[in-house]
Amino acid sequence: MGLIRDERGRVLVGQRRPGTHMAGYWEFPGGKRRPDESPRQALDRELLEELGIRVLRASFMTAFTHRYTQRRVRLQAWRVERYEGVVVAREAQPLSWSYPGELLKLPILPADAPLVEALVAERG
Repeated sequence: MGLIRDERGRVLVGQRRPGTHMAGYWEFPGGKRRPDESPRQALDRELLEELGIRVLRASFMTAFTHRYTQRRVRLQAWRVERYEGVVVAREAQPLSWSYPGELLKLPILPADAPLVEALVAERG
């Protein structure tokens, strides 16, 4: 998943579309890694597919695991420090630039909640 900030300190989240697992929840962009990809390659591909941006520089933040009732997911969070292009919802998903504290008011995907908590704690 990619943590993308704008010049005002807001972070980008997208809402899961109808018909998907956990539809209606908000999440950080980025998705599944293919077997033949490194985590960074997956980040680059997913952000290009979802948002139309090309990642130029990103740094690894953290990895964590979340267990849903029927599945377990392992996530890696990357801080996207520089990208080219304009963020566009290429999959017709609603997008929101939100301050970390505002994310607490959204139905955040449970697997992404630890990152939200870390962002809120970071801002004091």
